Amino acid sequence: MIIIMENNATDDQIQQIYERLIDQGFDIHRSTGTTHTVLGVVGKTDSVDIRDYEILEGVHEVIRISEPYKLASRTFHPEDTIVKVGNAEIGSNKIVLMAGPCAIESREQIRKIAKMLNGTGTTILRGGAYKPRTSPYSFQGLGEEGLKYMREAADENGLAVVSEVMDRMDIIPALKYVDIIQVGARNMQNFTLLKELGKVDKPILLKRGMSATLKELLMAAEYIMSGGNHNIILCERGIRTFETYTRNTFDISAFPVLKELTHLPIIADPSHGIGIRNKVAPLARAAVAAGADGLIIEVHYDPDQAASDGAQTLYLDQYEKLVKEIDIIATAVNRTI
Repeated sequence: MIIIMENNATDDQIQQIYERLIDQGFDIHRSTGTTHTVLGVVGKTDSVDIRDYEILEGVHEVIRISEPYKLASRTFHPEDTIVKVGNAEIGSNKIVLMAGPCAIESREQIRKIAKMLNGTGTTILRGGAYKPRTSPYSFQGLGEEGLKYMREAADENGLAVVSEVMDRMDIIPALKYVDIIQVGARNMQNFTLLKELGKVDKPILLKRGMSATLKELLMAAEYIMSGGNHNIILCERGIRTFETYTRNTFDISAFPVLKELTHLPIIADPSHGIGIRNKVAPLARAAVAAGADGLIIEVHYDPDQAASDGAQTLYLDQYEKLVKEIDIIATAVNRTI
């Protein structure tokens, strides 16, 4: 249930309603827009007679939210959420570029890649320190040491940092080094992890699970938001279907659908979406045209020798060409990079 206040509602009127809802045992999330204050009421609201609140001074409208995801719903928060990270504003009119290797392999490797990306329009350095791999014998990442290298490389080149955590135990070390905490596809429904991230004062990049519906993705976001952290960036990275030619099936329809359902920003991961290097760029272009707020792309100076996911990683010249193409498409849809 949400309570939309009049645009001239006083602080006292808002506070009185807030306290009344708290006394009834509800959790309240306040959102202040350009014209109205909105109170999101979370809990068992079915027994509430909305007329009891509609008659109160300062109340414009009371609406029951039918979606199970209350806080992530656009009904609760009609205006787009903009997540600010360093110089980037994810969800604004500007397409945000995140790039870097799949895995941090060494101090020299991540510094070289960060330096390569400087000047390309990239604002956020991506890279994995904790690597969830299908095989236990594959490279598992450098852990906290890798995060240190990544932070150093990012600072040298004026970049922010996004990296994945796999477990609650990874959160504390990650907080010292990253600007955005990533939740990978395999952990989208790790509810214990999501609850802990709800207590964190850092933006969360939440990737869609390999077989997750859009509703399940939004419910995962709701877990984090219900804990108090509303700085969430959704990520479409492809889902598992019957198709075997590509690594995943990239759901381009997710962008316009999610834009209607939620106020949260949505970025695209075309690298994992298809898993084939020469097909990453077409998906990236399509995602921007469909409404993506940003791209997260794997880039390496020597992808064929990369410790993980080399087959889907771009060379620098391929990435630079893609950025120029994205600039053209962004202009066509009234956006910039």
